[in-house]
Amino acid sequence: MTKKKSFDCVEMKRKAQKRLQSEYEARKGEFSSYAEFITVTASRSPETHAFLEKVRRTGKAAHA
Repeated sequence: MTKKKSFDCVEMKRKAQKRLQSEYEARKGEFSSYAEFITVTASRSPETHAFLEKVRRTGKAAHA
C-alpha cells in the first residue's frame, strides 16, 4: 500500500514559477531581463534573506 503524498514539491515549483512569470509580465518594463527581475525580487524577499542567513551560518559552522 502506497501512502498518499500530502505535499508535491514539483507542483509547488510549477506554481511558484507561474506566479513569478505572471508578475514579470506585468512589470517587465521595470527590468532589462527576467534574470534581473528574479535577482531584484529575491533581494527584496524576507524569505530569501532568512534562507541565505541560514546557509551562511551553516557554512561557517562547517568550516569551524
